[in-house]
Amino acid sequence: MEKRNTMIRDLAEDDKPREKALTKGIDSLSDTELLAIIFGSGLRGKSVIEMSREILADQDYRLDFLAKKTIAELSSKYSGIGIAKATSLAASIELGRRCQRAIQENGEKDPTITQSEHIFNFIRDKVELLTHEEFYVLHISRAGKIVSTECISKGGTSSTLVDVKMVLKSAVDRLSTNIVLVHNHPSGAIRPSGQDDALTHKIVEAAKLLDIAVLDHIIVGHGKYFSYADEGRL
Repeated sequence: MEKRNTMIRDLAEDDKPREKALTKGIDSLSDTELLAIIFGSGLRGKSVIEMSREILADQDYRLDFLAKKTIAELSSKYSGIGIAKATSLAASIELGRRCQRAIQENGEKDPTITQSEHIFNFIRDKVELLTHEEFYVLHISRAGKIVSTECISKGGTSSTLVDVKMVLKSAVDRLSTNIVLVHNHPSGAIRPSGQDDALTHKIVEAAKLLDIAVLDHIIVGHGKYFSYADEGRL
């Protein structure tokens, strides 16, 4: 006998995602149930719960994988996910990112940097899930505070073109004596490439001529990072 898909209307009242959120709290919902609320409806003969479960399974149940999908990719890949549903999902993900960013920015306006992990936690929300590379310069005060952040370059899926002169101009314009370099690897791998090594060396040496210290160069991957300073490679 063919297995019948469970429809929302067939669920017990307390098991329906919206009702469950109201009675037990939004944090009680599974990833599948949260997706179901965002999508709102499924397909003929397939509930939104089942549709959401299949989408998550296709992404190995990794929300970070799903978060990297563009609106166009979502709407073209999955039956029942049109532009409207895909846009709702993308908006929800972006809202979560902005919420996390607000917590970081408002929790401590000028965070103090004493180790590489602090830099990673500060910047990861901006770059961790990007599908292209971005290169940042963080300006650090003598007291170890991050006083400003500037994106120097945005590139492709495997690299970004960084002009050493623009990195130094960013520091000179802000009268910075200490900077930290940060860029992401969309692949999730964190080992520096030969190009990363060469660029780091050029920036460090050029900065010395202007009495600017490069405190670290952080490469951000998926939930992890590489620190040139920690590895003794500056």
